[in-house]
Amino acid sequence: MVVGVVGLGLIGGSAAKAFKASGATVLAFDIDEPILGYAGLEGVVDGVLNSENITSCDLLLLTATPKAVMDYLYGNAALIAPHTLVVDFCGTKEKVCDAGFALAAKHGFTYVGGHPMAGLQYSGYKYSKATLFSGASFIMVPPVHDDIALFDRVKQSLAPLGFKKFVVTTAAFHDKMIAYTSQMCHVVSNAFIKSPSAQYHKGYSAGSFRDFTRVSRLNENMWTELFLDNREHLLGELDLLINSLHEYRDAIAAGDAAALCGLLRDGRIAKENTEK
Repeated sequence: MVVGVVGLGLIGGSAAKAFKASGATVLAFDIDEPILGYAGLEGVVDGVLNSENITSCDLLLLTATPKAVMDYLYGNAALIAPHTLVVDFCGTKEKVCDAGFALAAKHGFTYVGGHPMAGLQYSGYKYSKATLFSGASFIMVPPVHDDIALFDRVKQSLAPLGFKKFVVTTAAFHDKMIAYTSQMCHVVSNAFIKSPSAQYHKGYSAGSFRDFTRVSRLNENMWTELFLDNREHLLGELDLLINSLHEYRDAIAAGDAAALCGLLRDGRIAKENTEK
C-alpha cells in the first residue's frame, strides 16, 4: 500500500508513523523542508510526494489546515489517479468538502471528508506518535450516505491508525457539533487562563484546573482559521454560554442561594443526561 501524506504536523506525522509501522510505503509533502528531511532520516517517510509519484498513491491523506488542503487540491487534483482514495483530516468540513467533492467528480477520484477525534495540546511533528489515533473516533463525511462499499473501503484503508469507532455524518452537522465539543473548549480554556490568578496556581490547583486549561496551549494560527471558518456555529455556542454565565453571575451577585442552587442542579442533571 502506498500512502501519501500532505502535512507532517502532529496529525500528519502520527498518521505517517502509523502507516509506516504497518508496512506501507509512505510519501509525504510539507512546506517545511527540514521536517520532511527529518522524517526521512527517521525512516518514517520513504520519499517526497510530488507530481510524478502522486499517481502511485492508494490513499492520499490531507492533514493540513483547511485553506492549505484546498490550495493543495486545486493545484493537484488533475494529477490524482482514479484508484486513489483521498481523505482530508481537517477540523472543519463544509468548505473543504464542497471543494473536495467537486474536484473528485471532475477528475474521477474518490474523496471523503474526515476528522479524527484525537490530538494533544502540543503541535508539530516532534510530538507525533504512531498510537495517537488508537481507540479514537473517526468522523466520516462521504459524498453520499448509502454507499456501504465506500464506508468499508475507508475503514479498511485507515485500519493501521487504530480507530475504534466510525461516525458518518454531513459536513454541516459535523461543523455544528465540533463548534460545541471542540472549538468552544479551546476558546473558553484560552480565555480562562488569562486571569492574573493563573500565575499563582501552583499549590492551589488540582485535576480540575489541569484538565480545564490543557487545551489553552494551542496553535493560534491554526485555531484562528478553524474558528473563523466555523464562525456561525461557534458564535451560536458562545452566545448560549455567555447568557448562561450571566445567570450564574446574577444569582451570585444577588446572594440568591435558591437560584444558584437551581442552576447548579440543572448543570449536574445535564451532565448526567449526556452519560446515559
